[in-house]
Amino acid sequence: MVHVKEKGTTYERELVHMLWSKGFACIRCAGSGSIKYPTPDILAGNNIRKLGIECKSSASDTLYIPLDRVAALQEFCTTFGAEPWIAVRFSREPWYFMNIEDLKKTEKNFILNLTRAKSVGLLFEEVIK
Repeated sequence: MVHVKEKGTTYERELVHMLWSKGFACIRCAGSGSIKYPTPDILAGNNIRKLGIECKSSASDTLYIPLDRVAALQEFCTTFGAEPWIAVRFSREPWYFMNIEDLKKTEKNFILNLTRAKSVGLLFEEVIK
């Protein structure tokens, strides 16, 4: 059985390879969320754009993103001058990229389901053009 953290790392690495293949310099920020400074999971850029990406994956059709992770992404991206994106990967689905405004906010989390991701999320190719 694959540990949840290991699965997340595998998906993050997959996205890093995809970004490099499309001409974006890219790093995976190991330890994001576990240090005192706001850090995205992935930082990518080319000579035109900079992207700060928080990655999430789920075996179910719904995922929960803690408010503090989204706040950290926003803070980092504002300071760094990058576009903030939430990249989500549901089982057997492609990557969907979400604007923070498209997530449903609750008292403790942002919630996103597969139906919503398919209706308002952007696919990888749409984000990188």
